Amino acid sequence: MRPLDSTDRRILDLLQSDALLTNKEVAAQLNMTTTPVFERIRRMEEDGYIRKYVALADKDKLGLSLLAFCNVSLKEHARDALLNFEDQVRSLPEVIECYHIAGLFDYLLKVVVPDMAAYQHFIVNKLAAFDNIGNVQSMFVMTEIKYSTRLPISMISY
Repeated sequence: MRPLDSTDRRILDLLQSDALLTNKEVAAQLNMTTTPVFERIRRMEEDGYIRKYVALADKDKLGLSLLAFCNVSLKEHARDALLNFEDQVRSLPEVIECYHIAGLFDYLLKVVVPDMAAYQHFIVNKLAAFDNIGNVQSMFVMTEIKYSTRLPISMISY
């Protein structure tokens, strides 16, 4: 796998902005022909720089208007206990992101549900049902100020 050059980074930045851009449209924006753009994109896919293409759904239009961050501490920190928690949390559709973190808590979960009743159900009947849960602290989003899946490609230097 070779590092990205400035053209690769520009292509990746364009695709992060709109993954539906055709090779022809990307090439036109970069004053290139389509074949080298196609080859660069294919190489970035093969090398894992581009993991996949997705559609970003609007949670509010889908009725999933409660966004919460949930700090979780585990009782036991043995390797098997951590891996077991991670396997269990992957099965929860309400959890859209999970991070193993350093600090006062062990994990940070990003949870999306329709309302407070659904969140309470999630905490009481799903998360609290895990064997190794020690402490859970929830924070609720009042206003989303910035949301992006776009990585700051301009900060990359090789």
